[in-house]
Amino acid sequence: MDTAFIVLLVGLTVLSSILIKSASEGLGVPPLVGYLLLGFLLNLIHLQTGLLDEQAFFVFETLGIFGLICLLFRIGLESDLRSLARQLRPASLLWIVSMACSGLVGFAAAFFWLHLPLVPSLFAGIALTATSIGIPLAVWHEAGRLDSPQGQLLLDVAELDDISGVILMALLITIAPVLASGGEGQLIPLLLKSTSGFLLKALGFGGLCFLFSRFAEKPLTARLRRLEPSPDPMLMVAALGFIIAGLAEMIGFSVAIGAFFAGLTFSRDPDTVKMESAFAGIYDLLTPFFFISIGLALEPQHILAHSHVGFILLGAAVLGKVLGTSLPALFLYSGSTAMLLGLSMVPRAEIALIIMQRGSDLGSWAVPGSLFSATVLVSAATCLAIPLILRPLLSRKVPETEPRS
Repeated sequence: MDTAFIVLLVGLTVLSSILIKSASEGLGVPPLVGYLLLGFLLNLIHLQTGLLDEQAFFVFETLGIFGLICLLFRIGLESDLRSLARQLRPASLLWIVSMACSGLVGFAAAFFWLHLPLVPSLFAGIALTATSIGIPLAVWHEAGRLDSPQGQLLLDVAELDDISGVILMALLITIAPVLASGGEGQLIPLLLKSTSGFLLKALGFGGLCFLFSRFAEKPLTARLRRLEPSPDPMLMVAALGFIIAGLAEMIGFSVAIGAFFAGLTFSRDPDTVKMESAFAGIYDLLTPFFFISIGLALEPQHILAHSHVGFILLGAAVLGKVLGTSLPALFLYSGSTAMLLGLSMVPRAEIALIIMQRGSDLGSWAVPGSLFSATVLVSAATCLAIPLILRPLLSRKVPETEPRS
């Protein structure tokens, strides 16, 4: 394919993503749904006309990887670990029960109802543990309830969801080949070996990131601020994030894990987080390509032929989070507030799609096309429906519910 045409196509895609974001904000729906549809539309056009060749797919895939790095770097950067530590006791109860319940319901739906093999069922379960917090928080903010105790608890639980989801993804990607190979008698020793190797690498990599964050990050960013005015310091911080992500891939992790750890590394410095707005341009340019690349990978025949998979997984996604969050929340709040928290945890988007996309990279034995398409359906449906349900519930003029003693 002519390079000029690929450049033209990328430019049109960037322009389309800007228009999608603007339209989504006006409609009050998350732009990622539009990005997924744009990628799917490109795929449909390609299937009819042969628009894209291997070079074009490679460009979109590469841009999607950079978008993934930006996405997870920002999630890590916005994680307030100090606040989480202060609120860990009340948040941990909801987080543990919510994560376990949603994961088990998702696994059970895939393994026992859809009769998927063990590894795809595990990917389904882990993908459904993670919440897309940006979507419900926007509705809470509109209603002026985000600074309430319930709003802050919701934020803390969702951040823990993101962190645990990324860690579980990394662990599953490590042990998935062992689980798929079977080997009966050798399975447990191989799992122990894979798990211990992963934990050692994780501790080593995490330790290096902590040492950098503790002793080098603040002096480095201060030096960068003196060298160059804004936005250059944040661009250099972003460059370091890309470097850390690349190093993580080289030592056997993934760029996703590296980007997330890089964001956490810089998150403890308030001045760096304040500079985060300078990163918005890069984020808005590249992140849509991650979702567009997912849309491009969708197979229309899977969506039509396996729509029942999506509806079953959607039911599991709603049931797991509503039960897993609202039941333990009853120990803290009234029934209506507990249900409100449960509904707010239902949306699945970035982390769930990242988990499925990384599993799909392993092959169809890990994440078959039907499961991949079903997760996209779950993401689109929950991201569109939950804000519509939450808005009238949060707009009610009722007194703030105090925690139960």
